[in-house]
Amino acid sequence: MKFSSSLKFNAVSDWWDEYISYDSLKRYIYQLEKEQHVEGRPYRDVEANEQDSLLGQSGTDAVFEPLLNKDLGKIVSFYHAQEKELTDEVAELEELVEKQEEAGLGGDDRYFDDPDDDDDDDDESISRSPERRRRQKSSTRRNISRELGSSARAHRLSISSADTADNEGVGGSVSRLANRIGDTLRDSIISNAPSVPEMQTIWNYKSDYAYDIRLLFKRKITTSYVAVANLKSYVEVNYSGFRKILKKYDKVTYSELKDRYMHQVVETSYPFLRDSKDRLEDARKRLISLYTKCVTNGDRRLASQQLKLHQRENIAWERDTVWRQMIAQQRRGDVEGEPMTMGALLKPPGPGLFYIPTPLGTIRVTKKMIYKIIAGIIFITLLNVQVLETLEANRCFAILMFCTFLWATEAIPLFVTSMFVPLLLVLLQVLRNDAGDVLSRPAATTWVFSIMFSPTIMLLIGGFTISSALSKTNIDRVLITKVLSLAGARPSIVLLAFMGVSCFASMWISNVAAPTLCFTLIRPILRTLPPKSAFGPCLILAIALAANIGGQSSPISSPQNLIALQGMDNPIDWATWFVVALPVSAISIILIWGMLLMSYRPARAPDGDGEIEIKQIRPTRDPFTHKQWWVTIVCLVTIGLWCVAHQIESYIGNMGVIAIIPIVAFFSTGVLKKDDFEQFMWTIVFLAMGGIALGKGVMSSGLLDVVDDIIHDLVQGVPLYGVILILSPIVLIISTFISHTIASVLLVPIVKKVGENLPGNHQNILIFVTALICSTGMGMPVSGFPNQTAATQEDELGELYLSNVDFLKNGVPASIVATIVVSTVGYLLMLAAGM
Repeated sequence: MKFSSSLKFNAVSDWWDEYISYDSLKRYIYQLEKEQHVEGRPYRDVEANEQDSLLGQSGTDAVFEPLLNKDLGKIVSFYHAQEKELTDEVAELEELVEKQEEAGLGGDDRYFDDPDDDDDDDDESISRSPERRRRQKSSTRRNISRELGSSARAHRLSISSADTADNEGVGGSVSRLANRIGDTLRDSIISNAPSVPEMQTIWNYKSDYAYDIRLLFKRKITTSYVAVANLKSYVEVNYSGFRKILKKYDKVTYSELKDRYMHQVVETSYPFLRDSKDRLEDARKRLISLYTKCVTNGDRRLASQQLKLHQRENIAWERDTVWRQMIAQQRRGDVEGEPMTMGALLKPPGPGLFYIPTPLGTIRVTKKMIYKIIAGIIFITLLNVQVLETLEANRCFAILMFCTFLWATEAIPLFVTSMFVPLLLVLLQVLRNDAGDVLSRPAATTWVFSIMFSPTIMLLIGGFTISSALSKTNIDRVLITKVLSLAGARPSIVLLAFMGVSCFASMWISNVAAPTLCFTLIRPILRTLPPKSAFGPCLILAIALAANIGGQSSPISSPQNLIALQGMDNPIDWATWFVVALPVSAISIILIWGMLLMSYRPARAPDGDGEIEIKQIRPTRDPFTHKQWWVTIVCLVTIGLWCVAHQIESYIGNMGVIAIIPIVAFFSTGVLKKDDFEQFMWTIVFLAMGGIALGKGVMSSGLLDVVDDIIHDLVQGVPLYGVILILSPIVLIISTFISHTIASVLLVPIVKKVGENLPGNHQNILIFVTALICSTGMGMPVSGFPNQTAATQEDELGELYLSNVDFLKNGVPASIVATIVVSTVGYLLMLAAGM
């Protein structure tokens, strides 16, 4: 949770204006960052509308410190007032308790019946002794209730009445809370009444007057205790706020204000002094003592437990009410900043294509609904039309077309379509054994699930583990910022550096997480660019294209690579993969970089006068921790073993076994937790499992034999390189319009069969080429996750950096260039590697 949201969540709502102005200070920081980047430009105070040249003299500290001092002064003044009020109230309570003890039981005779008293406060039903139930309401009881009501109103900590119109359920919640607390108070008072005769005092005597007096003091003490706890929380939240905002300030402006200001200013201010905290603690202990005397009959431990319970109930109700307000404001669009990730705030479904009225209601017909209907029609038609000779092959063809259509249109989530594969393979009895006999459904079930969870899937999970560990320990950010800090301020060099970093990050933390990380790192650069600068969209598109290229650079960088390894009869090791993929990726990155420089001319200033200068990224200053060294060593050992997997195959069996090493090493030592495991991209795992099952089903059903006959006639007499030249554009087009993973799922079994029909059995080369080209399909905004992420990046005014024209103008040529590199340089490297 971001601190701005955490502040709203933990703040006392009635005191909201008295907390640190975190969001305003953060906006000032970004304004200072812009002014700092433009040399010689005077700083303009947004509120005072005054010009100042402080940035050129003593730096941004001289501008930012007064803003902090203003907020700190507000907090100190408010704390003084609240502390004095609470201290006076505790002293008054002690005095009232003392006077009540002196009065003793003398007030009991003031209870009398009042038949004319019919309207009383809502509290009249709380605390009734058995004798009291037979009496009517008394004027003394009414006075006590009124006094209690005024005391409660003095310390009301709920949402202000001005906001209650926005939350229709708040009134009911308050009423239910009051009744619940009242019942708790009554039960605890009755349960604490002595059962053994002892000295009679107002605090243990069984009479209506004693019950009501104890209830009155219990409520007053509880209210004061909650107020003390809230004031203590107020200090802690504001301290965290100053620490957080100063940390952000130092990070953005490259200053060192945090430690000095926290130690010399914040921690020496009155609310944060040790003496102030001791005074609050003393007030809390005095209230516990009063509660012990007045309510729990001398049991201090029970008194502490009950007061903490009331405090927790108050916090729970407060937070529930605050969340209700925040949700209501988000729905109305009243809250600035990022939307909260809550179920009620998800993007509503778009309008339907048309609507069909029915007796049961109106049906909204959408594009996805039409796609689902078409998929069903295709499936049923192909099942009932004899397209192929054998029944099993015909049914498998129907399953293949059904899943391909759903994958291409994304009418349902991709992983759900993958789950259709084992379901339909078993129900339709598509699978056959080696002798050609159809497997029974129980046997087919066992077989299909055994091949779905293969060593390839274990390799994928191991890759997720390494990615999660690198991200959680911040190693990825440390390494990336160190590399980027060397890039300087020249736009062309910065662009190339970010492309290299994006490609390298995609190799190890997947091409899903890498662009997201890079887009976070470029925010300071984008904030300091001149308006309408071409460098912004050029940089965003470059990161996306490089992340796609990074998807081909290592076996675990994307699922299509693992599917390719799964399709090889004799999978290549990591060393062979790197020998081919790394040079191909490097050449592709450099060529795409040159194309982007010619297309955007990102160094040119928007007004055409001179060149822009990029804000330099500085590396993190934190030293490497023991945990980071542990993660680094485990990752390097794992990758090293993957590189020599074939040489040690007799000892480890398969690369999937090596993938268990980081899983055990990180989860057993606490580097990763159960929550991290749950956040793995399991949809990709199930997508890959469904793809593996479909590939095996195509082979087992005999469908691939039919395709083999067709392919044999097509490639007869065509040399290997001729097949690659024919295959490359086909793979590129398919992977541009559908998911890269799905493209590999559909194409790997086919190209494997093509390779088997060529002299020399070069199936591994064709599968490898297919996997590499699948990652080069990046000509559309929907071509892969990096492109999808880049297409959603917005500037400070909410305008998109990239349009479809940017992808068509630059993404399509980049895809073609990368494909040519794979089919030329990549092919030669494969031959040189002995494939």
